[in-house]
Amino acid sequence: MLLGKKRKLGRKIEDITVGEKLKLTEKVEDKDLLLYLGLTNDGNPLYIQHDFASTTSFEKPVVPNIMLTGIVTSAVSKYMPGPGSYICEQHLVFKKPVYHYATVDFLLEVADVDLRGNLVTIRVEGTDEEGAICIEGKIVAQPPKTSNKLTTQAMENF
Repeated sequence: MLLGKKRKLGRKIEDITVGEKLKLTEKVEDKDLLLYLGLTNDGNPLYIQHDFASTTSFEKPVVPNIMLTGIVTSAVSKYMPGPGSYICEQHLVFKKPVYHYATVDFLLEVADVDLRGNLVTIRVEGTDEEGAICIEGKIVAQPPKTSNKLTTQAMENF
């Protein structure tokens, strides 16, 4: 259970440098698609119906782009900068469809660090098994920043 447990926060702005990279590999499985579709109640036939998808230019069902966005944003929340960070802006371009059971390699790279504004710009690129770019763009996030209020520190002892 995550609720109620203290979690280590991600890195602060001072600890992040331009050029840092994070690589992840994600394979899209049936369970991921079913969880997404169940959670959103998104019944787009392009995502789930092989018969329909075969009549389109895609030829087979595609992974919803918002699922790919979720993989990227969760990488920001989990790793770069990490827990406690907040995504302020995102701009992602989906250059090529991703199909069911695909494996996508994601590369996130710190492109800019704004110490004053407490903002990190992260360049995003996702490539499929053929090495083709299927997603690219940027995310701007605020790394965790806590205020040292007396009440906050005092309450941690309880």
